[in-house]
Amino acid sequence: MRDGRTGVMRWQDGTWQHVAPAPAPQEMPVAIVIDGMSQAVLMATPHDLRDFALGFALTEGLIAAPEDIEGFEEAEVEAGGFAAREARLWLRPGLAAGLAERRRSMVGPVGCGLCGVDSIAAALPQVVAVASEWTMPPADVGRAMAALAAGQHLRRDTPAIHGAAFWDGGAALVREDVGRHNALDKLAGALSAQGRDAGQGAIVMSSRLSVDLVQKCARIGAPVLIGASAPTGLALQWAARAGITLIARARGDSFDLYTHPRRIAGT
Repeated sequence: MRDGRTGVMRWQDGTWQHVAPAPAPQEMPVAIVIDGMSQAVLMATPHDLRDFALGFALTEGLIAAPEDIEGFEEAEVEAGGFAAREARLWLRPGLAAGLAERRRSMVGPVGCGLCGVDSIAAALPQVVAVASEWTMPPADVGRAMAALAAGQHLRRDTPAIHGAAFWDGGAALVREDVGRHNALDKLAGALSAQGRDAGQGAIVMSSRLSVDLVQKCARIGAPVLIGASAPTGLALQWAARAGITLIARARGDSFDLYTHPRRIAGT
């Protein structure tokens, strides 16, 4: 737990247990840099980065074949106290001319959460601290997840839809999209349009919790983030620094509480 104690607090069968945390999947910004020019920054697991950079260049149409690559280098970098990587490619002469035109026009995939970002610094901006001290009882976590599921009307037609909800202790406002970060953006827009204070409730996600979701919650001032699946390691770091209470693996009446437990009654 990121409050000075070790382990994770698990709510199960109406009681708290201290459990050893499962290994969190690694996630960090990886910049694809070609001939010294950053083409895109994607959140990725920092393994097999040579394959990642080569595959990205191929699938984005930046090169036609592996033979177009003359060199590769992987570099560790840092931004805002967080680790990052650069996967650097060098092309054979004559291929770099078209990169500048494509640099800002590439469209990111629906799952990336960083579409349009082309620098490590942009992917890891200054941490925004959440001031709200809104609290909720443990039993409300299950109620919030149930309210999210009940409000996912699109998902009734297809399971390939993510949902984001705002739970205020009594009801949920729900928005859906094929991209989990898109669903949260829609929810943030709806809250703003309705004049509702995101600091007076919890954000509930149908998905795993990646760092881009934590960053978005911090920007709108949401004090609690609940997810159906696991968090990434970077998401946990960011939530700890931003003062966000992060709850993951929320299923039925069970959930794991990772950071800032003070907002959950009885901890």
